[in-house]
Amino acid sequence: MSNLVPVTLIVGEEEFLVDRALREAVAQAKEALSGVSGSGDGGDLHDLEASALGQGELAALTSPSLFGGGAVVVLRNAQNAGKEIAVELARYAKSPAPDAAVVLTHAGGAKGKALVTDLAKAGARTVDCPKLTRASERTDFVRNEFRRVGRQADAEAVRALLDAIGGDLRELASAVDQLASDTDGRINAATVARYYRGRAEATGFSVADHAVEGRLNEALEQLRWALATGTSPVLITSALATGVRLLGRVGAASRNANPNALAAEVGAPPWKIDRVRQQLRGWHPDGVASALQAVAEADAQVKGGGVSPEYALERAIRQIVTYRAARLSPGGRPSYPRMSARSGLIAKTATVSGPPQADKSCWPWLLRHANAPVRPRRTARGKTQKARRRRDRRGAWRSPTCGSRPGSCG
Repeated sequence: MSNLVPVTLIVGEEEFLVDRALREAVAQAKEALSGVSGSGDGGDLHDLEASALGQGELAALTSPSLFGGGAVVVLRNAQNAGKEIAVELARYAKSPAPDAAVVLTHAGGAKGKALVTDLAKAGARTVDCPKLTRASERTDFVRNEFRRVGRQADAEAVRALLDAIGGDLRELASAVDQLASDTDGRINAATVARYYRGRAEATGFSVADHAVEGRLNEALEQLRWALATGTSPVLITSALATGVRLLGRVGAASRNANPNALAAEVGAPPWKIDRVRQQLRGWHPDGVASALQAVAEADAQVKGGGVSPEYALERAIRQIVTYRAARLSPGGRPSYPRMSARSGLIAKTATVSGPPQADKSCWPWLLRHANAPVRPRRTARGKTQKARRRRDRRGAWRSPTCGSRPGSCG
């Protein structure tokens, strides 16, 4: 019974890694117990929540039965155990039963942290399963999965698999198993593309990036994948608006501007500034203004103004790609959007058509109009009347002939 681990603590909130570690711990315990008893079944298996465990019940579960064979006890969510049960678990870890194995899962965090410390001090084997949030961590996970199945894959294959499957560890592990069982030799990007091409974890931002770069087929493919995986059309519209606005704001800045300073000004990370500068190639302010109008129309249709949000998004993407590298709108004359505070986006309330004007055909004009919502400007007549009333109240408006106030001279 030297291979039997009496107490195993699995700590972490990565569900797939926790489930795998739990299965391995249970299988190892059953194998060790079956080798001792000779029954082959590995003893009894008890699987329950730690919150449902009563006082004294752990001793009953780990005690040998009349038929022998030992027992394997799985306690899930140990952080939810009561204080008395936590004390009983720590006491058991110091002197475990000789023919029983206890496997606990703990979500980590501050709740029930004292139990983790007590079990570790008592000599329990700890398995860490932290949440994988960074791209580098998921890359290492895929590499370890290929090593786990005894296969070799180059860096391009790992990157292609992550792009095709996304961040779901369970699906990544399943894809590695399939590639290992269905292919021979070293796995490369072409092998991954043959099996998983088009399975990218599409988001609204990936749709927007492809659209503003003029890649229509990729943008539509990402759009359909995003909608199929449950991404809200409102989020896709918001991503399109963000992408087009960044074109205007970054394009209005100086080419020699520091990316870090510009990032702080526009509210985007520095790496995004460099990418937007690359996306600006081929864009003209007229095209960006028309693209803003197309996004505003799609936003109104997605939020109840149209029948099919999918059609509105596809139409907006096609218009954005069409307006790229175009000075004029499809009607032959440039159109410029006026601003309206509706839905937090630039709305097409009116269109000013005609020959290009000096202040409306340049990036600075677009920058001033790329931050919706804004208040509509007052008319010249309203501004004049307000200024006249203000001067009247101060008594600053005097007659040009006699210098007296209006109405005071004959």
